[in-house]
Amino acid sequence: MSKGRLLVIEGLDGSGKATQAKLLASYLAESGRKVMEITFPDYESDSSALVKMYLSGRFGDKPDDVNPYAASSFYAVDRYASYKTKWGSFYEAGGIVIADRYTTSNAVHQCSKLPPEQWDDFLRWAFDYEYRLLGLPAPDAVVYLQVDPAVPPSTVRRIWAGPPSIARKMEPCAPSRRFRPRCGRWRKKNSDNRENGRDTIDVSFDAAVG
Repeated sequence: MSKGRLLVIEGLDGSGKATQAKLLASYLAESGRKVMEITFPDYESDSSALVKMYLSGRFGDKPDDVNPYAASSFYAVDRYASYKTKWGSFYEAGGIVIADRYTTSNAVHQCSKLPPEQWDDFLRWAFDYEYRLLGLPAPDAVVYLQVDPAVPPSTVRRIWAGPPSIARKMEPCAPSRRFRPRCGRWRKKNSDNRENGRDTIDVSFDAAVG
């Protein structure tokens, strides 16, 4: 049996990733497809322990206290454990997996620590590390939900109003806008975090689902 499909939805916190993932999963299930939703980091799993320590500042209270290669490894291990224990067999059997964040999140967030002239080398390492060395599947399609950071919706304001963390201090908005075209031909969609964006996302994934 042929392998399944991996569809990834990326975007800042509050951009509507979870909403769109659920709508897309419902749409595919209603059409008779076998579909599973996953999200990263997998905070319910022990595999996210290093991610939690990193985000809580246990390794330092400044973004540069943990270099992008080390930080990416924390997230990669979490994805590897999730693949081996939760969704790998489903994917290998032909199922469609919808991921709320994936390796592409590392690409944006960790590149924000580096000068632009180092992005290409980091990207080559990050994707080779996860997709070849760890053996994780590469996405069939990635959709980036773009929200204008200058005028965030109320949901984004609530999420980013909490206690400071390493992730919030990294200010990924501007780097993500500059960097997006380098992340494997991402499809960009504007998002206002409302459910009426379902048709847009479905159309974007049509070719990948087949």
